[in-house]
Amino acid sequence: MQTFNSQEFIKKQVAELRKLIKDEKALIAVSGGVDSTTSAVLTHRAIGSNLLCVILDDAFMREGEPQRVADLVSKPPIKLPIKILDVQERFMKALNGLRDAEEKRKRFRETFYKVLGETAEREGCRILVQGTIKADIVETTGGIKTQHNVLEQMGINTMERYGFKVVEPLVSLYKEQVRTVARDLGVPLEISERQPFPGPGLSVRVVEGITTDKLDSEKKATAIVEESFSRHSPSQYFAAILDNETVPHERSKQIQETTARLLKAHLRNVSVKVFKAKATGIKAGKRLYGTIAALKAQTPKGAIYNPPISSLVSLQAKLVKEDPSFTRILYTVKELPRDQPCVVVLRAIQTTDFLTAKVTELPWSTLNETAGKILAACRNVSAVYYDVTPKPPATVEME
Repeated sequence: MQTFNSQEFIKKQVAELRKLIKDEKALIAVSGGVDSTTSAVLTHRAIGSNLLCVILDDAFMREGEPQRVADLVSKPPIKLPIKILDVQERFMKALNGLRDAEEKRKRFRETFYKVLGETAEREGCRILVQGTIKADIVETTGGIKTQHNVLEQMGINTMERYGFKVVEPLVSLYKEQVRTVARDLGVPLEISERQPFPGPGLSVRVVEGITTDKLDSEKKATAIVEESFSRHSPSQYFAAILDNETVPHERSKQIQETTARLLKAHLRNVSVKVFKAKATGIKAGKRLYGTIAALKAQTPKGAIYNPPISSLVSLQAKLVKEDPSFTRILYTVKELPRDQPCVVVLRAIQTTDFLTAKVTELPWSTLNETAGKILAACRNVSAVYYDVTPKPPATVEME
């Protein structure tokens, strides 16, 4: 395999951007992630003040994130010209009532590009630059999930629909190559080393219907997880929130027996929940909305048993093999004695290309500490689980 030469890539892309954009004005939406920021810095090098950078404050960023990102990218060494557009109400209204993951992603995409199209028209920009990378294309064209920034590859005529032409300087790169380019461009470490964040933001981490209460708890849980998990350096780590609604399942007894056998626990100390909500997974390279099961094994004294994470991953593999309709196997970290409307799922994975991923074997001390903080901060949450499902059969995100 040929070694990736970041400096050569930068030189070629800056020249290519100048050739493509010429004297036109261009627009880019910067999220503070490494992909969009790197694309913005490359384009700014190429066309200077003809680039307009905007942050869409769409309600689904982390708490206080729009202003933090604006402050960070407007400073030396990258000094991007940046504006914040408050469009929270518009996005919340657009996604109101939607439960299906793909419908939410598509509605977000349509709203996102309508806002950018209106901004481009207002500012006299006919070109939109965006940070699409190779993994986005692979997942969308492969039918796994719709990445909001994949347009022309899906046959969407952006000039006809939104009024701009799309330019994608990073579309040939994977995430680690983008990070290398970002470092060489002088992008701050807070961005170049930042973990990936979905384009539709926290809207895809609020599983099924989005409410103000769920979104508020998701933001609190996100802050706690990112602070707690960062010292272990997973490739990606986050919290998701879903409704605490369970349904009967015909295989619950078999799952309970398999769990007891593999974890060497007494059957009466093992319990299984199957949630009404569905989670996105992968089967034969295609998207599958599958069932979510949550397991719990207790010691004879009633404490939640903390087996090695590797044992839980092996248990997950056994359960999914027995019933491929399951796309998520969760394991209980902490729970309250009384049910609340929601539960939180913790996720941490190791990957190089984000097309496959392994579960991070976090210490139980970190998981228990994190879960305790979430239960204290989020009053509508009664249980916290750890997702022990690799990719595949799961996707990285739950939706």
